[in-house]
Amino acid sequence: MTTCPVSAPTRFLNTTKQTARIVVIGAGPSGIAAATRLLELGFKNVSLMEAEDRIGGRINTIPFADNVIDLGAQWCHGEADNVVYQQVKDLDLVTKTGDFMNTFRFLRSNKEIVPQEMANTLRTTAENCLPAGTNAYDGSMGDYLTQKYWQEVAKLPNVDRSTASEMFESFKKAECGTEGSDHLFELSGRSHLEFVECKGDMLIHWRDKGYKTFLRLLMKAKEGLPEDLGMLNGRVQLNKRISEINWAGVDELVLRFWNGDILTADHVICTVSLGVLKEQHATMFVPALPEAKVRAIKGLKLGSVDKFFLEFAVQPLPPNWAGIDFLWREEDLKQLRGTKHFWLESVFAFHKVMEQPRLLEGWIIGEHARYMETLTEQEVLDGLLWLFRKFVPFDVPHPQHFLRTQWHANPNFRGSYSFRSTYADELHTGPWDLEAPLLDVCGKPRLQFAGEASSKSHYSTVHGATETGWREADRLNEFYSRSTSDY
Repeated sequence: MTTCPVSAPTRFLNTTKQTARIVVIGAGPSGIAAATRLLELGFKNVSLMEAEDRIGGRINTIPFADNVIDLGAQWCHGEADNVVYQQVKDLDLVTKTGDFMNTFRFLRSNKEIVPQEMANTLRTTAENCLPAGTNAYDGSMGDYLTQKYWQEVAKLPNVDRSTASEMFESFKKAECGTEGSDHLFELSGRSHLEFVECKGDMLIHWRDKGYKTFLRLLMKAKEGLPEDLGMLNGRVQLNKRISEINWAGVDELVLRFWNGDILTADHVICTVSLGVLKEQHATMFVPALPEAKVRAIKGLKLGSVDKFFLEFAVQPLPPNWAGIDFLWREEDLKQLRGTKHFWLESVFAFHKVMEQPRLLEGWIIGEHARYMETLTEQEVLDGLLWLFRKFVPFDVPHPQHFLRTQWHANPNFRGSYSFRSTYADELHTGPWDLEAPLLDVCGKPRLQFAGEASSKSHYSTVHGATETGWREADRLNEFYSRSTSDY
């Protein structure tokens, strides 16, 4: 290790794992993972500052209907090399959902039901067109998929082109829901080269406890005590929204919060969402962040994906229907776009929820999701009931309770999850630039970055966020574990 200058600040020379003041900004999965790992590694002075009035970040499990719902992260995606699944697989906490898409029904805007065999054939065709392996595509995912899909559809016998087009539009919306993008023409055609999908069931469900179960495991919180934070008891401060991180000095960092509080630290791990970084990085960091990191913040994108939860007296869908997809006929779509219900174009599905027999959960993406967030709850519900009347060939009753999410409108998130954009390709940047810590001349990590958007291979996921928290904790541990003889 390079010997530090003799003029290094006295406090830095004397700092140890026992005395180093570490502040983690954000108590989502990455922040909680970082803090708990640091404590396990022997660091003593660790605290978390959370802007919300709760912990969890984009994990938010709340009571609703027959037990709980997850307003944010909902499923554990995959099994192999998934650090979330590996933590819980032997604890009887989750259930594998399997492929329930085969029992979805695809409804056209004239109430016709697409024959199931044709629907499954077209859906499978579209899925098989997704790029895989090491083949690179310079351009957008939308360009790639459109060309590939219609090449494959041309090989299918007796396929109505209108139905194939409607199915493709529905598939693209669902894929945007998975990726987080507004549309597939802003999603990089090279993203599959970076993102590593964990093999296994993609829809592992948290039963009647919700995704917060995982956070409680990380914290080693006591069962039966909902307010217990386990290892983090006394270390988390809520309603502490960060205003400024001043890393200009050669010694400590100075943190300013919106409520006027000031805090000093030796190390800061910043886990705020990419959406917050986009909106506030120019004023949040003093001095300004390096250009490479700014390019990453600008190039990567955080999409808007929102949910609807409708609780009924009894389940309105038939027993053999897992869910419904909406296929807009061209003439009906043109008419819709001229009405107050135009935003419903981006509502792509409703489905049943495990452990919630009376619930329907729906999804909306992109610009229309952001518009939906500005409407009143009653306006949103009225629109959804209109949508059901337009598509569903039987009556869907008025729900007993209704809830929608508003992830973009929340200033502490400004979106749902990140993706690699074509703009990031143009800027030649990626999560690696967002991840890069800011060091002093002695190699000391001063300002570090974690969160799902900084994951090179598992961005947009809870397991990716968790890995980045551990990554930054391990980075500090490695620094302090080096020989101190140089000092």
